[in-house]
Amino acid sequence: MKKVIATENAPVAIGPYSQAIEVNGIVFLSGQLPIDPATGDFVPGGVKEQTEQCFENIKAILAEAGLTVDNIVKTTVLLSDIAGFAAMNEVYGQQFSGTFPARSAFAAKDLPKSALVEIEVIAAR
Repeated sequence: MKKVIATENAPVAIGPYSQAIEVNGIVFLSGQLPIDPATGDFVPGGVKEQTEQCFENIKAILAEAGLTVDNIVKTTVLLSDIAGFAAMNEVYGQQFSGTFPARSAFAAKDLPKSALVEIEVIAAR
């Protein structure tokens, strides 16, 4: 059975989807954009700042599910330009202690709202 995970501490969905869905102890987070939930706007700055905000949103959703970044088993990182990979990777690496999750990272032609970064994750209990 599906369980919807939702929190006011992360941006509301900008379309017909949930922030996260849990099934059989696996939590699937929708791609998180660098939106500050307090303002509804992108955080100022570049790839590093946007990556940090994506993770703040991810952490808020995981917390609502009773999880942390240590529960993440897979991430997918979308970049508007692969030239931002090093900046994203620097911030990304600081988010985890110990074992890193599996990851895919690639450039997409366009991201929603012209974001520089979008990150989705899968976490397990």
